[in-house]
Amino acid sequence: MARSKPLKKHKKTENLTDRLVSLSDPGGQAAEAYRTLRTSLLYSVVDEPPHVVAVTSPGQQEGKSTTCANLAVTLAQAEKSVLLLDCDLRKPVVHSIFELRNTRGVVDALVGSENVEELWQTPLDNLSVLTSGPVPPNPAELLGSERFGALLGDLARRFEYVLIDVPPVQVVSDAAIVAAQADGVILVFDAQSTRKLSVRRSIRTIESVGAKVLGTVMNNARPARNGTYGGYTYSYGEAAGS
Repeated sequence: MARSKPLKKHKKTENLTDRLVSLSDPGGQAAEAYRTLRTSLLYSVVDEPPHVVAVTSPGQQEGKSTTCANLAVTLAQAEKSVLLLDCDLRKPVVHSIFELRNTRGVVDALVGSENVEELWQTPLDNLSVLTSGPVPPNPAELLGSERFGALLGDLARRFEYVLIDVPPVQVVSDAAIVAAQADGVILVFDAQSTRKLSVRRSIRTIESVGAKVLGTVMNNARPARNGTYGGYTYSYGEAAGS
């Protein structure tokens, strides 16, 4: 693997590493909530724990990419080998969260002859990131191709955990296509703006392709009086009733 590189430091105003609260504020309530999510994932299924996990949301701007990135960091901090795969080929943001170049990535691995080991970047110990690469004209076709399935299988053999950031499930078909090839799906939604019907429809869409919803992550929840988790709520094993 590539040698680890430290994340760059930023000014406090609107800095990108603020989205990685697991790094910028490891003692905070939000970081603790992501560690709780990590624990839930590690022990969600004892006999066959999920190792390839897609992270999606019903709609846009619900925090799926931030959740996926922070979960990847916390798994790496637990000394698990992790690959974060940006399969939101239409509006990729993972590279910006980690401040990585995005000139080559998933698209190049699927349409080119590059060795995938030359495409991923390693911003932290135990964590590698395969960015999306250039925006293609046919994202759904690429993600539904045999070559993508082979790539995912290869990466799953190389890493203990593969986390996949995919587009919103109710916006495009890409999420369902990738979900069908993962061990499970985490659904992220905004407590203040996402309707329950939208969550239920998203779960039905995911399950309709034979994928398993591992659980839900509710962002922007009103904090409990004791400040528990700073407005983050996680629910595992109860997604069908959300």
